[in-house]
Amino acid sequence: MDFLAIIPARYASTRFPGKPLVDIRGKSMIQRVYERGQLIFPNIVVATDDSRIFNHVVEFGGMAVMTSADHINGTSRICEAVKIIENNQKREYSYIINIQGDEPFISKDQLIELKNSIMDEGADISTLCKKITDSEELFSPNNPKVVMDCNFNALYFSRSVIPYTRDIAPEKWIENTLYYKHIGLYAFKRTTLDVIENISQTPLEKAESLEQLRWLENGLKIRLAITNHLSYSIDTPEDLKNLLASNIL
Repeated sequence: MDFLAIIPARYASTRFPGKPLVDIRGKSMIQRVYERGQLIFPNIVVATDDSRIFNHVVEFGGMAVMTSADHINGTSRICEAVKIIENNQKREYSYIINIQGDEPFISKDQLIELKNSIMDEGADISTLCKKITDSEELFSPNNPKVVMDCNFNALYFSRSVIPYTRDIAPEKWIENTLYYKHIGLYAFKRTTLDVIENISQTPLEKAESLEQLRWLENGLKIRLAITNHLSYSIDTPEDLKNLLASNIL
């Protein structure tokens, strides 16, 4: 099967401008993400709308494509990038992997889990989730939660705590109910991207500000793989400072 991994990257982050190019112990963030992704996906490309990022990727020996500056999210940017790449290479891919550009510590095992789950029968999209063990993480709206059916298909994603545990005090919920945090890596069947590109925002997506709800509302199957590996995204300079201090790298 042919896999193409794409890392959407933009310079103009509100909370951390220029973060793809920030130096992390001698290498940029985007280079670290690229090199980790390349361990599993030899065909990997950075999709950006900024010439500084494009030129930097080319300089360290990576592949990059320029995309529009008008995309509202990474998935939209990936839809454009796939067409550019396939047209340039005169080939079609079976599966597209979305690797977040702000996770320089991503585990290759997570990428393998993602790769394997998209090949499951009936899956249109696959993504990862991890058991929540901390109450602060459980109640934070910045950590989307997910519930699934018996076949590991997503039923719903929410910034609220789901499921609600009845007749037990909220501080005891995590001791009595299994909760999962969604990890925002995605694998798509190539044909699924064509569907996603042509569906409009939906009420649930707008309410929760979670694009994966649009996909569920339009009947797409999102298969979940449960990972035991930690995920570290960097949204602010403080996030980076804290991660470096913890000696994760």
